[in-house]
Amino acid sequence: MCRRREGSAGALGGKGRPLTVHTLNELLLVCSLVLLVAVAAVRISSRSGLPSLLIYLGIGIAIGQDGIGNVVFDNAELTQVIGYAALVVILAEGGLGTKWKEIKPALPAAIVLSLVGVAVSVGVTAAGAHYLVGLEWRQALLIGAVVSSTDAAAVFSVLRKVPLPSRITGVLEAESGFNDAPVVILVVAFAAVEPVDDWYVLLGKIALELAIGVAIGLTVGFLGSYGLRHVALPASGLYPIAVMAIAVTAYAAGALAHGSGFLAVYLAAMVLGNAKLPHWPATRGFADGLGWIAQIGMFVLLGLLVTPHELVHDFWPAVVIGLVLTMLARPLEVFVSLLPFRMPWREQVLMSWAGLRGAVPIILATIPMVSGIEGSDRVFNIVFVLVVVYTLVQGPTLPWLARKLRLGETEETASDLGIESAPLEKLRGHLLSFAIPPASRMHGVEVSELRLPPGASVTLVVRDAKSFVPLPSTVLRRGDELLVVATDPVRDAAEARLRAVARGGKLAGWLGTGGNGSPRSRS
Repeated sequence: MCRRREGSAGALGGKGRPLTVHTLNELLLVCSLVLLVAVAAVRISSRSGLPSLLIYLGIGIAIGQDGIGNVVFDNAELTQVIGYAALVVILAEGGLGTKWKEIKPALPAAIVLSLVGVAVSVGVTAAGAHYLVGLEWRQALLIGAVVSSTDAAAVFSVLRKVPLPSRITGVLEAESGFNDAPVVILVVAFAAVEPVDDWYVLLGKIALELAIGVAIGLTVGFLGSYGLRHVALPASGLYPIAVMAIAVTAYAAGALAHGSGFLAVYLAAMVLGNAKLPHWPATRGFADGLGWIAQIGMFVLLGLLVTPHELVHDFWPAVVIGLVLTMLARPLEVFVSLLPFRMPWREQVLMSWAGLRGAVPIILATIPMVSGIEGSDRVFNIVFVLVVVYTLVQGPTLPWLARKLRLGETEETASDLGIESAPLEKLRGHLLSFAIPPASRMHGVEVSELRLPPGASVTLVVRDAKSFVPLPSTVLRRGDELLVVATDPVRDAAEARLRAVARGGKLAGWLGTGGNGSPRSRS
């Protein structure tokens, strides 16, 4: 796959006449054109149902050495470094969007699936690669370990478009954030030049790295959220930068402490995402944009790294190994891991099919290439074909399977409020601002019927580009923008009450709706 030709780091031009990129301006032109094409491809992805990673991989292949661009790129080490950096951003964006109340009930199942499930998947997939395809045990174990990691980017992008029950999405999202750590340890161990450690030594390393990653991720997340909630920065645009910097700090600290940096960044971002930070909608938008850039850059680079004409020989071995992984290893790992939790068989079937692979396995496949392991080129080719083929099959069919299993949530729910908070440091208060969405049940509610806690009040309403100070009898309408001032002690209660009314209407709290908008039992 990768022949490491000296002096061939990059070229652009027609077949046989590569035009080397000499200047920064040329490089910026190439990057901007690729980015514009990739952004336009998002529209194609959303309409066709194809995961966006396939579009970006296709762009990379199209401009590569077998494509129309004739760009020659074969630096596996640089790809690995950039891929790791992109994964940090993607995991941070995924953690920021993970709701604790949804993931908390699914946490035990996700942890077991990330540990026991990985072991089952590696063993079954490696056995299939060895006995059915004829690979040596080292290559078979490398492939088994590499493809056992579900990809956070693929899972986050696909699952958030599919209206599944929160228990299923919670397990799958947490699994994709947790299982990178043990898989990375296994791949590094199998790709080492010296003999592989005994199984109990590997288990000890995995446990230690996970523990360090959890401790550092939670510590950095809580400290960062505390600081951002109690210190007013001079500009609102600094909050998104600070949040991402804190998340990256968690990764760096975890890696330097010989722990799982991937787990640390995911947990730190999840803590930050559930901490009700100031200017949160702007932060989410910033993180979402960075996540898209990271995905585009990572997938295009991986498409550049591959040499398409060398994939033909490994196509059918990849299909066979993918069948073992998809139809045997993944269902078996889900069944074994979730056996103590007694989950319904329909949910287990869907989670078996939703074990999406993406850029993470392809990036991990560069580790044996960088280590110079014999046969690493073939490992990369097989993993690349496997990911592309089975993502093409699994991604678009996931909504159909959810409907067939009657697991799709079809009922329309009131949209949540995007409440933005700005701290008023000298007044020990917060300025909450939000717009009433079209599906919100806050439409038709009078200001007095909001029943905000003492210390919070609606100070301004903007309607049809005109602002006015509301009266207690003012009726709120769809599209209204509200400014609410709340003192620091009642800020959380005021925000919870606003969300409850948005979901349950003026009788929220009386008809079994709690302050946070979730059902509660009545005594």
